[in-house]
Amino acid sequence: MLDRFAADPPGVWAELMDRLCPMLDTAFPESFAALPRLARIAAARPPAERHWVLAAAGPIVRCARWSAAGAAVRETHAAAIAELARLTEECLRPPLGMAEYAGLLQDALAFEGVAVWDECLERLAEGEYEVACPYCGVNLFLVIGDDGFFSCADDYALGEAERTPLRPADAALLAGPGARLHARALADGQPAFAERLLYVFGQGACTHCGTEFAVADRVADVVSPDPGAPGS
Repeated sequence: MLDRFAADPPGVWAELMDRLCPMLDTAFPESFAALPRLARIAAARPPAERHWVLAAAGPIVRCARWSAAGAAVRETHAAAIAELARLTEECLRPPLGMAEYAGLLQDALAFEGVAVWDECLERLAEGEYEVACPYCGVNLFLVIGDDGFFSCADDYALGEAERTPLRPADAALLAGPGARLHARALADGQPAFAERLLYVFGQGACTHCGTEFAVADRVADVVSPDPGAPGS
């Protein structure tokens, strides 16, 4: 199958991931064994044509941290993962649409071993997270993008939902992954994505009970059970 994927990455990607990384959250020994070949396939293509290959390798590497053999995988395939990271960096330099940029940045973070943020940036490009209030547990939409910057507990597309504005972080006060991601987005020529990141690392409030919360904590809680993950 890897031979067919090398010849037609977009056409074979879904079938390959069904085999190597179902639902993009499960990987197997044969998945990790495919990483060196995926690195060679990516290296054989110019940056504009290797995105599908990186989108295959990224989830597999991300899954390594959930595997009992995760640490060994990163050690055994360190050279392939380093090459994939280098190839991804090349892809991030040219102008990209926000969705494509977010996907590639997630892959880059996966190859670096950066937890949480290697899973949730594509949803930021889509403009919405669905989270739970840390106090009352009500489901909340955190809208960050073209539709505005707010939280609400109802379907905001209907236009009648109560909305509470999100408060962006001060870029000058960002630290840790927030500072790094924001600076990276600006350096990569992605100012709109950088603006959205300020809201991800800002503050929100529940429209149901009024409890205030750090948006990054709520986002991290969706993708990781580790309460310390935002600072990973």
